Amino acid sequence: MKILIAEDDFASRKFMLKFLSKYGECDVTVDGMEAVDAFLMAMDADMPYDLVCLDIMMPTLDGYQALKAIRDIEESRNIPEEEQSKIIMTTALNEGANVNKAFELGCVAYAGKPIDQAKFENVLKKLGLIS
Repeated sequence: MKILIAEDDFASRKFMLKFLSKYGECDVTVDGMEAVDAFLMAMDADMPYDLVCLDIMMPTLDGYQALKAIRDIEESRNIPEEEQSKIIMTTALNEGANVNKAFELGCVAYAGKPIDQAKFENVLKKLGLIS
């Protein structure tokens, strides 16, 4: 599995990398713009990400803007929904409005911080990313 982690907080980034690297090859970015650039480069190399984990509160582009940009890229390239990257929002923002906005923009799951590893693994199983 190919994984992109977009997280501006050093400790969270380190945790996500350690946690997810057992499931596949991880690339890490520190803001939304870097995440969109990495996503585009992976698409251009015909090696798209299976999983993208986006923090919401990031500099340059926030997680919502990055999520929208990624879904727009997939749409412009006519990627069928079942082949699109699975995007999970990882954030401390757990209010209903934030959750709803993320799903409206196209995320498939929402994980509140601190990340509960067992719950996160269950989500990965439900998404068919791990067995």
